[in-house]
Amino acid sequence: MSKNDLLKSAEEMPEENYSFKPVSTVRSFGQLVGHAADSQYEFCSAVIGDGKQPPGIEKSKTSKADLVQALKDAFAYCDQAYSAMTDAQAPQMVKFFGHDAPKLSILSFNVAHNMEHYGNMITYLRIKGLVPPSSQQQSSQ
Repeated sequence: MSKNDLLKSAEEMPEENYSFKPVSTVRSFGQLVGHAADSQYEFCSAVIGDGKQPPGIEKSKTSKADLVQALKDAFAYCDQAYSAMTDAQAPQMVKFFGHDAPKLSILSFNVAHNMEHYGNMITYLRIKGLVPPSSQQQSSQ
């Protein structure tokens, strides 16, 4: 759910609003998309164990097309961690931000982080007069 809501939000927001910030002290919508993409690598590389570093999408990409594609690529990378998870691997401890954490907890935290920033995106979409993906689903039922 968090993956689809983030992707649909990124696709729904018009290109001209990717630089939009509700106030000057927060990320732009595009930076939120980039941050969400970077975070997939941060969380899932700890679970996969490949040492992959976040590619710096938030700071290097600005166009809607580039950011949407980067988010898709990041989710594809992270899908590997989710699809390969077994009951035996779930409690395995790995380092995450300098602390030991079970692999499954890291993936759970990733979902929570995604939803946190989806919540930010909802505000941006609403300010721009758009209906967020999760509300579109509710209104069509």
